[in-house]
Amino acid sequence: MLNVKELTTTPSLELFSELVELVQDSVADGASLGWVATPGTKEARDYWTRTLEAVGRGERRLFVATDEHVCAGAIQLRLPAKANAVHRGEVEKLMVHTQYRRKGIGTRLMRSLETVGRDAGLSLLVLDTVSESPAARLYESLGWQKAGEVPHYARSTTGVLEPTTFYFHRIG
Repeated sequence: MLNVKELTTTPSLELFSELVELVQDSVADGASLGWVATPGTKEARDYWTRTLEAVGRGERRLFVATDEHVCAGAIQLRLPAKANAVHRGEVEKLMVHTQYRRKGIGTRLMRSLETVGRDAGLSLLVLDTVSESPAARLYESLGWQKAGEVPHYARSTTGVLEPTTFYFHRIG
């Protein structure tokens, strides 16, 4: 049974290891997520350690989807650092393990994040993703609106400079 929860404390060693595998699986399947090649285990562990430290400082929120206690996906909400931005958050790093794709996990993660963002007083969410990607189609199906596209914005895992579309969603 699928469960989406917010991680507010350090996860178990087992879940931490599954998060490491999740980011490696996602990048290996073509999601850049900031990488141009699949991160090694140490690099992926360091990434999650930094992410969890940011959660502890209140800079971001982390949501994890589990299926029968196995990590199937994750998503993050970066909270604003500037006084003039306290009404908005940035959605980052939606990942769904390749074994769990096309089962509504991305939708559940997005909806959970939106609900928590609204409850936290946010009224606007923003994100960016590779144009014409499966993620772009997901966001549009969930009512996100295109703000614009920037060509040659990010290097893909295949070395190509890809266009990126910026989206926004009013939640409050």
